[in-house]
Amino acid sequence: MDAYNTVIRFFQEGGQFMYPIALVMVVGLVIALERWLFLSSTGRANRKAAKIVQAGLATGDYQVLIKGAEKTKAPLLRVLASGVSRLKDAHRREDVEYAMEESIMEVMLRLEKRTQYLATLANIATLLGLLGTIIGLIAAFTAVANADPAEKANLLSQSISVAMNTTAFGLMTAIPLSIFHAVLQTKTSEIVDSLEVAGIKLLNMLSYKSKTDPEAAGSRG
Repeated sequence: MDAYNTVIRFFQEGGQFMYPIALVMVVGLVIALERWLFLSSTGRANRKAAKIVQAGLATGDYQVLIKGAEKTKAPLLRVLASGVSRLKDAHRREDVEYAMEESIMEVMLRLEKRTQYLATLANIATLLGLLGTIIGLIAAFTAVANADPAEKANLLSQSISVAMNTTAFGLMTAIPLSIFHAVLQTKTSEIVDSLEVAGIKLLNMLSYKSKTDPEAAGSRG
């Protein structure tokens, strides 16, 4: 209960800029939670899809990838299926690679969606904290100028303490948001890297098939 009262008192003594900083914190936490759940779900879907991919690459039955992409939303299968589908119209390695790169870019747009907002919100929280402190100090010095000389030192110290609460709260908001941004960026990079590795494996398998059995490779898809 004491900790709760301390937080409430800290918030109340911070001034009017505490409210927009609190709003930034809430918005940032909502975005971070939504992105975390989305990326975690995508990662789990890709891990399940990896079994289908391994079976398809091992047997050379690339139609399994297309069928799997139709049944699941795993980006891994969508990317590989886009490359396999291109085999119907073209058989060059470059054509398949371009198709998968295009699909990876589309996936990246969904993976990175709203994540960059966290860095922006962290900067906004810091700047709001500094702005609140500066305005609070201006008001403090203005009040001290008209105060009784005997009370100036005490009044000034109290006013500065209140003004600094805004900066502290801004940093308390910015630091977690920056950490969440870094963590989400790492999760996104891991997913994208897995897509690129799977794409390279598919390309290498197609190249191997085309060298060992050109007619079979040309009739895939």
